[in-house]
Amino acid sequence: MSPDTVVFDIGGVLIDWRPHLAWAEEMDASEAHAFMDRIAFDKLNLACDAGATFALAASQVSDPDDAARLGRYVERYQHSVPAKITGTWDILYALKDAGTPVHAITNWSAETWPEGCKAHPELLEVFGTTVVSGEVGVIKPSTEIYALLCHRADVAPERCVFIDDGLHNCLGARAAGMDAIHFKGPEALRKDLSVRSLL
Repeated sequence: MSPDTVVFDIGGVLIDWRPHLAWAEEMDASEAHAFMDRIAFDKLNLACDAGATFALAASQVSDPDDAARLGRYVERYQHSVPAKITGTWDILYALKDAGTPVHAITNWSAETWPEGCKAHPELLEVFGTTVVSGEVGVIKPSTEIYALLCHRADVAPERCVFIDDGLHNCLGARAAGMDAIHFKGPEALRKDLSVRSLL
């Protein structure tokens, strides 16, 4: 069965995510990165992608000032998604114009997803089906989240090409029966989709 459906990751593929910018009004980039390293932001954020709240995450931070900073992340979230990766959007719209079904699976907190959609309203309109990890309590690369997308979109995994900037998430998609492309930029993606006769 030749793939005829494309499933996008969003952050790092369609939207440029720079979490340190959430605190740009109170600290410079180096201070923000030091703060994020100090509180193990990546691990806390991943827990929120899996369904935890940022209030709970902040409660795990020992320093009260750092905890308060993390507690302000959701309200400042729109600053962290400043721009679209326009080349990938061009590809997405070309796929849609050709009649190719496009869906999305994203590791994204249920709290910050609405804020991201306020910054980029197209995210609510462009996909046939979108699975947001924080809303379903399952994160990539668990095969369960890819199966959930297929169930909701009524599509067999063998018909799907999944695109993600994380190789581990591509491996998860392949384990779930999908083809997968490790995203390394719009031009490389265009070539990879062309090889699959999708562009």
